[in-house]
Amino acid sequence: MESKKEIYDMLPESSYPKTIKIKLGSTPEQVRDEIKNFKLIFPLIAKPDIGLRGMAIQKLDTFADVATYITKINVDFILQEYIDLPLEAGIFYVRIPGEAEGIITGIVWKEFVIVEGNGVASLRELIETNPRFHLQLTAMEKLYDSKLDYIPKLNEFINLVPYGNHARGSKFTDASSRINKKLTSFINSICTKVPKFHYGRLDIRFKSFEDLEDGKNYSIIELNGAGSDPTHIYDPSHSIFFAWSEIMRHFKYLYKISTVNMKAGIRCLTIREGLSMLKANRAHIKKLKAFSDQ
Repeated sequence: MESKKEIYDMLPESSYPKTIKIKLGSTPEQVRDEIKNFKLIFPLIAKPDIGLRGMAIQKLDTFADVATYITKINVDFILQEYIDLPLEAGIFYVRIPGEAEGIITGIVWKEFVIVEGNGVASLRELIETNPRFHLQLTAMEKLYDSKLDYIPKLNEFINLVPYGNHARGSKFTDASSRINKKLTSFINSICTKVPKFHYGRLDIRFKSFEDLEDGKNYSIIELNGAGSDPTHIYDPSHSIFFAWSEIMRHFKYLYKISTVNMKAGIRCLTIREGLSMLKANRAHIKKLKAFSDQ
């Protein structure tokens, strides 16, 4: 139930996409004014301010797309500039409170839902013949409708889901072999600037791993906290036993961080507060599913 906009506001300036929050009930005219005032340039990414597994995220190419999105969304949402960098990874970071430096515990490489045209098959047919993409066909039919009848030219590449989300069809590959001192130092320099951030995953768009190590040509798409998955476990080559082992390893880190914080006087949620949060979360999920079902 955390606000994405509040998290973005804690990140170092210019390290993330230019972002504005839109309150539920805002009119298209009000949103148009906000877009102009903050000088956002299309295309834009729209996503719920409180999100879950990529639900209700859309790329919006025109203001007409924004107006349509407003009629469907039933929660507060954010609009942010689309970061047109070719690569995306999720980098999991852990730092024990009181220690000056943290570590990277895993990196997931994200392969987008990109189809290659052959000059004969339609987008729909290309999706249907891909073992991973065809599972997203129903969602894409709602999103693209008749546009799926388009026949891409030979060697034409089309990114149907331009954000790296596992639930929306992206393939996740374990890239933890990319962990090195230089990358760790850069990620540490960002994370130590975020107040009281000790555990979570940074989803980053970037030009190349070399540039990312040098701290250039990158943008933090999202910062996720204690509810984060170590998403490198979703590499198809890994076993369920590897996944269980990694989840337990990260839970141990989370437990250690929590105990240190408690000793420092940071209190836990009460049972009543925890149940209230879970109830609010269930209600919020229903709203997001209602959007996806349209």
